[in-house]
Amino acid sequence: MKFPVHRRRLLAACGVLAVAAGSLAVWSAASPGAAGLQTYRNEFVTFKYPAAWAPSVFTEQTLHFHPMVYLSTQPTHDPCRTTQSAGGGSTTACSWPVGRLAPGGVVVLLENRGAPGATLANFVGQPIRIGGRSAKLSTQKPGTCRALGADATVSVTIARPLPSNWTALQACLRGPNLAEQLRQVRALLSSMRFLQS
Repeated sequence: MKFPVHRRRLLAACGVLAVAAGSLAVWSAASPGAAGLQTYRNEFVTFKYPAAWAPSVFTEQTLHFHPMVYLSTQPTHDPCRTTQSAGGGSTTACSWPVGRLAPGGVVVLLENRGAPGATLANFVGQPIRIGGRSAKLSTQKPGTCRALGADATVSVTIARPLPSNWTALQACLRGPNLAEQLRQVRALLSSMRFLQS
């Protein structure tokens, strides 16, 4: 059967559109935004986080510094630097695993902390529940994360059953999508489950 030229062109154009539509469907299913969430789990806690946030675990053992995990949208480095003293000793100072946040950047620290006599009442913030535990959440703009170029600092203190101990989460967020980043941090907190005290 022979079609007129304009009908063949129309069929060819429909074929091209069908291929293009199929390609767009495959692209959207495989794009980072559609990739969804990843799950972090260690012996203490599990939670879900955006796939664009990569976890980093550093095992530096220093007094009062035992982070469980960092999450960041950009490459990280060891957060601790050791310098040798003239007398033969050494000093280790620890900070963030990124020097400065890029636009749209996020870095999150999750760690367990302790101090004699500390209770949740010692901390500022809105009372909330996280993983069945009492907690406080505070958001400051820009807050202490200003040093990284952040536009907002989210600080979360979560009570632990052990006296004078708590789980701390600090998130440094840089716009332009600050409202979405704050929503992602809250979703992470909502997904958090504790596996031991």
